[in-house]
Amino acid sequence: MKIEQKGQLLHVNLMPGEYYATAQPALLRTLLGSCVAACLYDPVKGVIGMNHFLLSNRRYARNIPAVLSEAGRYGIHAMELLINEMLKLGARRENLHAKAFGGGSIYLLTEARDNFFCVGDVNSRFIREFLKNDGIPLVAEDLGGEAARVIHFLNDDYSVHVKKIGKTTASTLAVQERQYWINAIETQEKTKARVEVWE
Repeated sequence: MKIEQKGQLLHVNLMPGEYYATAQPALLRTLLGSCVAACLYDPVKGVIGMNHFLLSNRRYARNIPAVLSEAGRYGIHAMELLINEMLKLGARRENLHAKAFGGGSIYLLTEARDNFFCVGDVNSRFIREFLKNDGIPLVAEDLGGEAARVIHFLNDDYSVHVKKIGKTTASTLAVQERQYWINAIETQEKTKARVEVWE
């Protein structure tokens, strides 16, 4: 995460797996491919927050809700970390509103050797389900499609500016996200193995 103070405005650039919340004037920015960013805000207390996450699992079941899947546990954790950080800054859960972005299918694969190609779709399903289950209104979204996105979230009016990105940047991002996905799966499997050993 890169944080810079530019005049009166704090500029925060989030990378995959990160989250940030603040009550001071800020611009939160991230680059999304199949990852999803939830932009949450409490308009009463003036607290905003953003995360950048990717559900990671070797298999995705289309017939069960994403929030109930093995992969969904990671998304729930990412959302709760952000919400809890906002609550520490004075936000109230009942005041929260959300805008969600990302979940693009930016992979030019003709034959998928694993389920990485559907990560964007699963992430989009997850964020909608999570917010609905938690009673947080989703007031705006730009999810799915084939484009990568740069988003900027401002807390002066809670607006999110979206810029779609060209194929060259999207291809580079696809490689980085795939590695992030593989690393996250390996970490989960190692953690699970340690837990099984101790049980």
